[in-house]
Amino acid sequence: ASLLNVEHYDVVLDLRDVRTSPTFRSTTTVTFSATAGGSTWIDLVADEVIAVTLNGIALDTSVYANDQVALHNLAAKNTLIVDARCNCTRDGTGLHRFFDPVDNEAYLYSQFEVPDARQVYANFEQPDLKAEFTFTVTAPNHWEVVSNGAQESRTPVANGVDQWTFARTKRMSTYITAIVAGPYHHVHDEYTGQFGTYPLGLYCRKSLAEYLDHEELFKITKQGF
Repeated sequence: ASLLNVEHYDVVLDLRDVRTSPTFRSTTTVTFSATAGGSTWIDLVADEVIAVTLNGIALDTSVYANDQVALHNLAAKNTLIVDARCNCTRDGTGLHRFFDPVDNEAYLYSQFEVPDARQVYANFEQPDLKAEFTFTVTAPNHWEVVSNGAQESRTPVANGVDQWTFARTKRMSTYITAIVAGPYHHVHDEYTGQFGTYPLGLYCRKSLAEYLDHEELFKITKQGF
């Protein structure tokens, strides 16, 4: 934190093939300031690093080792692009993928607390290095996709595939960012209080829809607020 000030992450995830492949494409563009001439690293747990570009200069992918991308000769203002293939997990960390035996559909959700956002996108995995985030997700068009920011658009990009873009967030730590993607059953409501009106959403696998007591859950949530 004495070396860096992270400004923004633009994270682009391509999940269109995760029903048949355990990996997905992850492209992260990070803008940050640093002590000029300094060195550091960015965290990433990836199956493959395809390309790394720092301030317009392509770096050899050998800069990626031991779950870190080494960065040298930093400028005062920096733009880093890391293009990689990352793995879905089955242990509840990173981007967890579950196949429901009832409908044989893939359901994904993230769990990044505390050091597991690095399994999904390149980042400075340190809670006091907060930044703003923008997520763009490509996925099958019969899926639902949600993230921290409000959905700004949903656009067809290929046969049976849509792209979701989400609003830029406020500053937060990496472990608070979230992605939920899959053919989820969902129910919506809203809460109105002294500070405004806020949308509420509940998501569950389709096979569990009949067990989702949305009225009770929304009631308790509103009482909490």
